[in-house]
Amino acid sequence: MLVDLMTAVALVTLYLILAHFVSYELSKNRILKKQKWDLNICCGKTDGGGVNVDIVQHKELPGFRQVDSIYNLPFEDGEFESVLCSHTIEHVDDPERFYAELQRVGRRVTLVVPPLYDLGAVLNIMEHKWIFITFRKEHHKLPRFVKLPFSDSYQKRFGQRNSG
Repeated sequence: MLVDLMTAVALVTLYLILAHFVSYELSKNRILKKQKWDLNICCGKTDGGGVNVDIVQHKELPGFRQVDSIYNLPFEDGEFESVLCSHTIEHVDDPERFYAELQRVGRRVTLVVPPLYDLGAVLNIMEHKWIFITFRKEHHKLPRFVKLPFSDSYQKRFGQRNSG
């Protein structure tokens, strides 16, 4: 019985590791590298090739601009042809408002979100606020989403953990 339980735990752990590797290392990097992005919003440590924007500068990046609010970006309507928003919208308080702002400044917005098969990322109450109801990583419209249970309670008590 104990061996069966240990085997099940090992298999679940292996699945979580492999799903996360596929999601973050393979799929995310494929999307990032398939083109030069005019605007890479909430860039973290990643150079999108154009203007890299974040509310905090994590490291030196070419074309970096620091902004005070993701809901009121200091750019003109339609200023950017392509906008990349990778692994950010699941963290924000108001995904619809944020997405509307991205659509305002960009003609083509690409969202990269944790897909449902990456359970470790999807259920990360320490960092995320929303679950996106999709098995795809890349989206050009805001996918359906629901509130991540217990994330508000956890984050109010301990703060939102920053993986970057």
